[in-house]
Amino acid sequence: MTMIEEKPVATALVGLGWWGRKMATLVNAGGARMHFVRGVDPNPEAAAFAGEMGLQYSRDIDEALSDPTIEAVVLATPHSLHQEQIARVVAAGKHVFCEKPLDLTRAGAEASVALCREAGLVLGMGHERRFEPPIAAILDAAHSGKLGRLLQIEANFSHDKFLGLDPSNWRLKADQAPAGGMTATGIHLTDLAVKLMGRAADVRVVCENLASNIPQGDTMSAHIRFFGGGTAYVSATLATPFVSRFAIFGTDGWIEVRDKAHVEAPDGWIVTEGWKGKPIAVREVPPAEPVRDNLRAFARAVRGEAEYPITGEDMINNIALLEAIVRSSKSGALVEV
Repeated sequence: MTMIEEKPVATALVGLGWWGRKMATLVNAGGARMHFVRGVDPNPEAAAFAGEMGLQYSRDIDEALSDPTIEAVVLATPHSLHQEQIARVVAAGKHVFCEKPLDLTRAGAEASVALCREAGLVLGMGHERRFEPPIAAILDAAHSGKLGRLLQIEANFSHDKFLGLDPSNWRLKADQAPAGGMTATGIHLTDLAVKLMGRAADVRVVCENLASNIPQGDTMSAHIRFFGGGTAYVSATLATPFVSRFAIFGTDGWIEVRDKAHVEAPDGWIVTEGWKGKPIAVREVPPAEPVRDNLRAFARAVRGEAEYPITGEDMINNIALLEAIVRSSKSGALVEV
């Protein structure tokens, strides 16, 4: 018997900037189990891109929300807009996928998670790092106990892409993107940290401006302690060439993953592992498209085929830690989460 493929989830994409265009190009090429049919952006210059992608174009989200053929909405918008936009999408009865970070406060994250849960709608998050094959392998090794007792995380996700932005860009507003590179890159690392280590207990941050005029600072590091024991060191710098490294250490082994290129154009990973009683091994993992795979997982959840793997509790724990990091970045003091 020939299997009939499920109809892709008809989706509206809100935000046709740098990252929105990445997602649109990737998803509509196929394989994500969803298809963007409408693009929304207040900038009329975005209409040309929407036309190239075959999207209906709207300057306002209301047209997408009132369209009965649209099942889900992807928000590739500034995080200052997320809570209000999620509420509007949920009120329209549509599933929602939100780019990171979900919010800047725990209270805001809790409100959005509760809205979606109570409405029976899927809330997806743009934490594609979880879908990178070597990072997924780390999560599996930790969950199965292969790594033993988890002890420590060391992670750095930095780049200098923002140095050439116009100063009016929201990514260079200290109130919208505080604590150096935390909301741009570091938030991915803390997502993995709380998934692996559990709820954070407290954090101490150093945030400095060493090589630029970026208002929120360009060099940030955070030292995090967890309620269940263990620590994480997270660095997110906005004034150095691209680097992405995630390492976890356990009593039975350790794994380090280094990206060969930014996820915007993945080029694979270099994985170094050390296991008790075995020599250190280095291997390469070929490129994959974790952004697409995250959206595919969201679409499968919309179709009821599988639970979305990033839970509401995960989202709230991560934003609670982000809120504490922002507070500590201003004072350098130890802040409880």
